[in-house]
Amino acid sequence: MSIIRGNIVDVVNKRIYKGEIHFTDKIEKIVEKDVSENEYIMPGLVNAHVHIESSMLSPSAFSKYAIKHGTVAVVSDPHEIANVCGISGLNYMLENAQQSPLKIFYGVPSCVPATSFETSGAHLDSKIVEQLLSSNHYTMLSEMMNFPGVVSHDAEVWAKINASKKYNKPIDGHAPQLTGDDLKKYVAAGISTDHECSTLQEAIEKINLGMKIIIREGSAAKNFDTLSPLIEQFPENIMFCTDDSHPDDLLDGHINKILQRAWKLNFNYFNVLRAATLIPIYHYNLPVGLLQANDNADFVVSNNANLDIIQAVYINGKNQINWAYKNDTVSTINSWNPATLSPSDLQISPTNKNIHVISCADGQLLTEDAIIPYASIFDEQQKLKYGYDKIVVINRYHPAKPTVGIIKNVNLRKGAFGGTIAHDSHNIIITGHDDESIISVFHQLCKTHGGIAAVLNDNAMLLPLPIGGLMTDDDAFIVSAKYKQLQTWVREILGSTLNAPFMTLSFMALLVIPELKISDKGLFNILSFNYVPLIKD
Repeated sequence: MSIIRGNIVDVVNKRIYKGEIHFTDKIEKIVEKDVSENEYIMPGLVNAHVHIESSMLSPSAFSKYAIKHGTVAVVSDPHEIANVCGISGLNYMLENAQQSPLKIFYGVPSCVPATSFETSGAHLDSKIVEQLLSSNHYTMLSEMMNFPGVVSHDAEVWAKINASKKYNKPIDGHAPQLTGDDLKKYVAAGISTDHECSTLQEAIEKINLGMKIIIREGSAAKNFDTLSPLIEQFPENIMFCTDDSHPDDLLDGHINKILQRAWKLNFNYFNVLRAATLIPIYHYNLPVGLLQANDNADFVVSNNANLDIIQAVYINGKNQINWAYKNDTVSTINSWNPATLSPSDLQISPTNKNIHVISCADGQLLTEDAIIPYASIFDEQQKLKYGYDKIVVINRYHPAKPTVGIIKNVNLRKGAFGGTIAHDSHNIIITGHDDESIISVFHQLCKTHGGIAAVLNDNAMLLPLPIGGLMTDDDAFIVSAKYKQLQTWVREILGSTLNAPFMTLSFMALLVIPELKISDKGLFNILSFNYVPLIKD
């Protein structure tokens, strides 16, 4: 039996009081009494939606730093590795997570492949999904991105939804800009959360229909500033997440950083803290403690109520703040068989017509389908003008002809960069200002069967990601240093004006986010829900 004393933060009853906590792996009792200790003891933090793969770290490597920032649990969608390696990818995530004290609650990916308009490495049909949902290894049905399938009553989509209901497991949503009658049908299907809101109006409409909104602050998509008023307006319907967050951001902070931003804006203390503790724990029915008698002993000790200095992180009664993982003992997995990339694959013939151009914006997943004359993109020597770059997606799973497009606002002056992180199917995606550099990046990635790379002339930089082309079991400090070096190189040497160029590029293949994106099969406009040609008819 251990005893800890200080200021006890009770999120259930919204009060802070002096006392002591008696605990083993569970809270045996809490005694309210005057004590001299001034530390603050509060429930451990929960990330309500994260793709661990986006940290580029294995689950155990990710856990080390999530714990340091006061996180005791994460709700994770292993959608990325499932698209690459299927069931073997999911098994890898489960086995690797067992090495860590962090409570990692996985969902069953609902959309593998994410759409039929791209090539992935696996297919999880409704029978497989139901089998996985029946297992205690999975907590929910992960984000249902196929909202057209939901509202049109696609049989396969609804079989997955009904399987989740059968086993009484929540269904996460993914419905950017969905509104009106289609949104009502989507919510009526039992889909209970959304983390893709980009406007306050969109979020409020979804809340009024019964959804919980997960406010996201990731490396590329940042919605806190827009959606933070919801904390006061709808405190019982709000959670926080990092969704896709890269290793440099993980070193700097996790859910604790979102809480601190909210507290600095003077949002109600308990509304903020409950969004990272009680609300996700109740919503997902997680076996995570809330500092109540008989709860699991999951709590954080800090020098003050605002988590400025996290002194200890208890998970099931053990202080894990200095937990250090060993290098991955689970065999790594991958899937790699692309065709060779040649200069002829990248050619765009001159034309007097307009071009469908992906217009991206820094810090946003949304893009526009910009219709731009060929002569505004290429000069008389057929070289790209500043502001426009080629973007290429190459099927990594079996040989096929690549898709070539044009992207606006990456703003390279020279060179190319890319990688095998390309949501959701994780084919090879590269953008560059000249064809030679694009091909050189491709060759770099082939050396290690995945990773991220940048090239300028004869100079190349590569971060290998041997686990599915998505992750490594190296320490986050090592991965972050290399990743920062690559990002700096892309910005300062190649000239990109994007704050997070690799993260932004990875979402240019995410077909379920409007408007124009690119897959290994072609340019795709989700608003019209079909392919569009590069050269506009």
